[in-house]
Amino acid sequence: MSSEGGAPPSSAKRVGIRDVRARKNSAEKLIVLTAYDALFARLIDESGVDIVLVGDSAGTVLLGYDTTIPVTLDQMIHHASAARRGVKRALVTVDMPFLTYQVSAEQAVTNCGRVMQESGADSVKLEGGSAEVVRAVRAVTGVGIPVMGHLGYTPQSEHALGRSRVQARDDRDALALVEHAKRLEDAGVFSIVLELIPRTVARAVTQAVSVPTIGIGAGADCDGQVLVLHDMLGLNDRFTPKFLKRYATLADDVRSAVRRFGDDVRAGRYPDDDHSF
Repeated sequence: MSSEGGAPPSSAKRVGIRDVRARKNSAEKLIVLTAYDALFARLIDESGVDIVLVGDSAGTVLLGYDTTIPVTLDQMIHHASAARRGVKRALVTVDMPFLTYQVSAEQAVTNCGRVMQESGADSVKLEGGSAEVVRAVRAVTGVGIPVMGHLGYTPQSEHALGRSRVQARDDRDALALVEHAKRLEDAGVFSIVLELIPRTVARAVTQAVSVPTIGIGAGADCDGQVLVLHDMLGLNDRFTPKFLKRYATLADDVRSAVRRFGDDVRAGRYPDDDHSF
């Protein structure tokens, strides 16, 4: 139940894994946004998102890396802990960074366990559908840690895939992606992100699995949608992919506000009597 303007009441029930699963084939789509700190996490939580994703996109959005590959486990725990402190209602999911789960199932369990213990997150996200990743997913879910999958374009593999390229364009790759989704479902994921794939392929995956799919550049037939908050708000205004719809132009607002602050300081207008003790 939402209050006026779409924001949930402060007493709204917390979103759990069962709630996410129940949105499969529902008219009520899952709403997912990224956050990397307590302030933005609180704002989007209060605005009614279902899942706050602490993405390793923090590397490119906040830390200035060219890719997500340099992001470390400690950095993800740092950002996830901050976001967790801002969230009262939404499910918090944390990206596991590069090489923290691919080497062995034992490593995956240990590192995912660290994220859950040290950040207070509700779940983790693992990229890919290879046999190694499926084994990791099975091991992690086997110890009771909820896992979100991620197929299609997987940023941690961009050196192999090519940067930000649409995946599964031909029939063979599309069929393989559907099979990977089924294997992830069998391994125990509670949902699957589908990134940069044709809408028809996303529809086929969505129909083939019984867990919700969450699209980003995958068309409207998924069970939910996710965007990077800073992209959606127009703060990251140099990023202009076809799938992105901006709902604000905050980079312009920031530049304007900083210039006006500078002008007021230089002219002696700030601080004035109203802003002095």
